Amino acid sequence: MRLPKISVFVLGCLVAYLMFVKHHYDGVRPAISKIPPHFHPRLGFSGSPNRPNSSEGVSGCFQYGVMFDAGSTGTRIHVFKFQLEDNEDHPGLTHRLHDIISDVQQHPHTLLTQRIHYLSLEFYMGRTLQNTMINLGLQNACDEAIYQLGLDIEELEEIEEDAGLGNGGLGRLAACFLDSMASLGLAAYGYGIRYEFGIFNQKISDGWQVEEADDWLRYGNPWEKARPEYMLPVHFYGRVEQTAEGVKWVDTQVVLAMPYDTPVPGFKNNTVNTMRLWSAKAPIDFNLQEFNVGDYIEAVLDRNLAENISRVLYPNDNFFEGKELRLKQEYFVVAATLQDIIRRFKSSKFGCRDPVRTSFETFSEKVAIQLNDTHPALAIPELMRILVDLEKLDWDKAWEVTRQTCAYTNHTVLPEALERWPINLFEKLLPRHLQIIYEINHLHLQRIAAMFPGDNDRLRRMSLIEEGDPKRINMAHLCVVGSHAVNGVARIHSEIVKNTVFKDFYEVEPEKFQNKTNGITPRRWLLLCNPGLADLIAKKIGDDFLTDLFQLRKLLDFIDEDAFICDIANVKQENKQKFAAYLEKEYEVKINPESIFDIHVKRIHEYKRQLLNVLHIITFYNRIKKDPSKHFVPRTVIIGGKAAPGYHMAKMIIKLITAVGQVINNDPVVGDRLKVIYLENYRVSLAEKVIPAADLSEQISTAGTEASGTGNMKFMLNGALTIGTMDGANVEMAEEAGEENLFIFGMRVEDVDAMDKTGYNAREYYERLSELRQVIDQIQTGYFSPKEHELFKDVVNMLMNHDRFKVFADYEAYITCQDRVNELYKNPKEWTRTVIRNIAGSGKFSSDRTISEYARDIWGVEPSDVKIPPPNEPPVESRK
Repeated sequence: MRLPKISVFVLGCLVAYLMFVKHHYDGVRPAISKIPPHFHPRLGFSGSPNRPNSSEGVSGCFQYGVMFDAGSTGTRIHVFKFQLEDNEDHPGLTHRLHDIISDVQQHPHTLLTQRIHYLSLEFYMGRTLQNTMINLGLQNACDEAIYQLGLDIEELEEIEEDAGLGNGGLGRLAACFLDSMASLGLAAYGYGIRYEFGIFNQKISDGWQVEEADDWLRYGNPWEKARPEYMLPVHFYGRVEQTAEGVKWVDTQVVLAMPYDTPVPGFKNNTVNTMRLWSAKAPIDFNLQEFNVGDYIEAVLDRNLAENISRVLYPNDNFFEGKELRLKQEYFVVAATLQDIIRRFKSSKFGCRDPVRTSFETFSEKVAIQLNDTHPALAIPELMRILVDLEKLDWDKAWEVTRQTCAYTNHTVLPEALERWPINLFEKLLPRHLQIIYEINHLHLQRIAAMFPGDNDRLRRMSLIEEGDPKRINMAHLCVVGSHAVNGVARIHSEIVKNTVFKDFYEVEPEKFQNKTNGITPRRWLLLCNPGLADLIAKKIGDDFLTDLFQLRKLLDFIDEDAFICDIANVKQENKQKFAAYLEKEYEVKINPESIFDIHVKRIHEYKRQLLNVLHIITFYNRIKKDPSKHFVPRTVIIGGKAAPGYHMAKMIIKLITAVGQVINNDPVVGDRLKVIYLENYRVSLAEKVIPAADLSEQISTAGTEASGTGNMKFMLNGALTIGTMDGANVEMAEEAGEENLFIFGMRVEDVDAMDKTGYNAREYYERLSELRQVIDQIQTGYFSPKEHELFKDVVNMLMNHDRFKVFADYEAYITCQDRVNELYKNPKEWTRTVIRNIAGSGKFSSDRTISEYARDIWGVEPSDVKIPPPNEPPVESRK
């Protein structure tokens, strides 16, 4: 039944675009809720069909057609001009007015010196339709057109599949960065893999997570354009030969990389960038020798082995799993991308008069490559291979160009998440790259030995090659050595990176290390998902905050205004009621919309401490059971997230949450004072529903383990209060909003470090804290698993004997802090005033600010606020 729905969706959008022609919109700069007179992608027409353009001096009216074209050098928007005379039924093409070019450095008004190439193995884009309408200023126009057809645009939007090409925060950050780079007028490309199957769909069956394939391309993807004319070869295996002409990598197996381009429009600036995703294709010439001996079927089936490279996203998050297919994916995206970048660099642009550029002197001035974590680290040896083996640069010059071109973002300090590839796998799959890495390491260690003579332990620690059985390549060390800039993603994380993970490297090159605190795009994470709040803010301070989030500070001027406080509270309550209706429909649990909506949504991992939340839930439950007549502030606890398929403890945590919820939700003594919901298949489109409805945001990782977090920022911007540790971006959120306006608890980084030295004894807390002891005993004895008493013995054993993340050490402080939450919630006015302070303090956490810092401090370019003229205005040149 999905196919007819998709057809209705496409047909509805098509008719809506055509209906848009018939409407008359005035040209005044609109508020958020007004309909702007701008163009629409692909088929859309805009302008004022009933109003002649007086500058033309003719009686007919004019319309404009707009078409996306994912060109070889980037996405363009072609603008066509039509004239409709009074006696004609159809407009005639007058001429192509001008092109709006995504390569904005070609545009004379936004001349840039460098193109940005953001390399990421994950782009967690979610849905595209609504976001595109918002950025092009067409949402209300399309809504009205669809309404006149008797359809509901929200129903159409729900049909679109999530593009789930990421595991969580890292992939969603990449998506926000693409939005901000386009909105800031930067000439930027996102490069990744077009996974046929994205992050798995999660089903909860009898409380257990079950994975299902995410066949998101089953009905096609209307946003992408295949570019077979730019298909590129990628080589694997083979051997290395020393020849008179230099080193050659020969006898390789070839896989073809087919690019698919997706337009990324900026917010109302008529700039469109490109996300180029590579899909693996087998060469046409399959093994004819096998065919000749009669094994034709086997020869054809071998093609699947090549195409498996882009088949599926690896579902592990913050856990490294060394598999040959994963290394193939990492090299595949890097090799194809660098060929694409160099092809574009060699073409005659940037004022070069030569038809083909052969000198690489200016390469790092024109090209910036940002490595999103270590996954694209092979860009460093691959660029060296191209420059040395193919372009014949000498090693020192090639190394200088490579280092000045590449920059590295670190996303984790957890040892198990850092990539370390076995030498023997490298030797088989990428023999030339192994030689290059050995040479990089040799020269690197020579330099360190000269700086620290006799310090062999330092050489061991800083080597790119880790000794052991087998030897491994430390990809993070390769990134640090081969990049001109290394950044963490929150201030506390960047300090940990400098003081622990890369301490030796920081001592050698302190100027290389930076901080770039993460951010989120306010277009999707406020305007799109919470239009009621966005409208309310716009009425108070105007709508410029959507491109300058620091303007939210102006809301503090209204913090004592009763009407504004009431309006903020009403928007939150409307969101809660809408989400409560969704939960009741999906989970058949009656939700009290007056309760605290306590939300904990993120990947399931021990360090994120969903278990600490569970301990509080059971403690709260026990208090209600102990004194049923006492007044308790009602609470609905909502937990969601996916566990890596091979992560046993994470799956046990999900089972425990669902088991606890099953008992509590069916206990008549508890009633509606406490409900526990496990959100199935948490994803971007579901986050857009749950985040605006949240009262309390759970950010309770062990201090020093969460690099930044971005969910915390989304909740803050949408008016949820944070309960959390001083970890990741929580620290800066507390600074911006005032620590007294967050519920901060627990150990700080220095406390955790001290406990690591003295030792953590979970049993000490178990014996001292009676409520904790009761909770653990209930879990252990099968209170929440009456049919299988020992079901959660592994969870209890981990908490009591092997807990790296010290859940019990923060239990008492967490419970006390939750009591503070209840007390403040009893005072709705003061709660809402605290909400306003948080919203007003969230300006720093725009990805626009983050990307501006990357641009100035790492890439050496300036963001531009110049807007390319819309098609209903003449180009700037003609107005001069």
